[in-house]
Amino acid sequence: MSWNVFITREIPEEGIAILKRFCQTVEVNPHDRSLTYDELLQQVKGRDAILTMLSDKIDARMIQEAANLKVIANYAVGYDNINVKAATEGGIVVTNAPGVLTDSTADMAWALLFSVTRRIVEGDRLTRTGKFTGWAPMFLLGGDIVEKTLGIIGAGRIGTAMALRSRGWNMKVLYTTYKSRNTILEEDLGAQKADLETLLRESDFISIHTPLSEKTRHMIGTRELSMMKKTAYLINTGRGPVIDEMALVEALRNKQIAGAGLDVYEDEPRLKPGLAELDNVVVAPHLGSATVETRARMSVMAAEDIALVLSKQKPKNCVNPEVFTR
Repeated sequence: MSWNVFITREIPEEGIAILKRFCQTVEVNPHDRSLTYDELLQQVKGRDAILTMLSDKIDARMIQEAANLKVIANYAVGYDNINVKAATEGGIVVTNAPGVLTDSTADMAWALLFSVTRRIVEGDRLTRTGKFTGWAPMFLLGGDIVEKTLGIIGAGRIGTAMALRSRGWNMKVLYTTYKSRNTILEEDLGAQKADLETLLRESDFISIHTPLSEKTRHMIGTRELSMMKKTAYLINTGRGPVIDEMALVEALRNKQIAGAGLDVYEDEPRLKPGLAELDNVVVAPHLGSATVETRARMSVMAAEDIALVLSKQKPKNCVNPEVFTR
């Protein structure tokens, strides 16, 4: 077919191959960086489909300029980078990539939890620079995990997977959810649904998995951090702006909480001033879904949904199904 598709960053070949079999023109951003807004604005013109990243801002203006656009496939679970309302009004289908990255992101949350709790990054840095001079009773003491309380903020797919991995450490689990309850966690782990304040006060480890919205932006700020135990750790593999990052810097600097493990940031990829200098935080470069298998499956999922929409079929992962009833 004569379909014209643009992919805003290089993705695994599996997805590109699907599009090349289906579409006449498949172009990929040749730069090893995200395009600027103006660059992307020029690239979307005349395209039938675009495969976008979470870092691409697809606003009403861009949607209006892309007059031929039929589908936007976001290479992520989240899609707050896209003006879905404007897309729907323009008859454009928006898709995402849920489920496929659940396990890899849950694993990453645990990797951060272990890294910051047992001070692995600090130890690695000291060892590499020759500052490890031998075992000592009080050297780099961290925290225990067994039989502690794990708080899950946002017990959706990834939050549930994160919590289920706590079985081996016999942890008590508290969770928040927009649904009435999470029966999987309650039946498998004896988990308890809690309000945010209770979860913050009682948890030894708090892991954020809630989507970003106006309600969740800065959900964790100065007040919320002050409720946490001084021995508690905060993990975020969800969305950066859920945490007021400057408030977190102050809490970590003042030892108000024990530590944090972050994979996402409020102004990603930039860190708020002072964060990088702190030893009690582990900062990862948004690696949640960064496994060979997961990223390949994401590329296939996005490509298949584009092919379905261009074939006038409903995609498997549509975030604005109302577009089909307009």
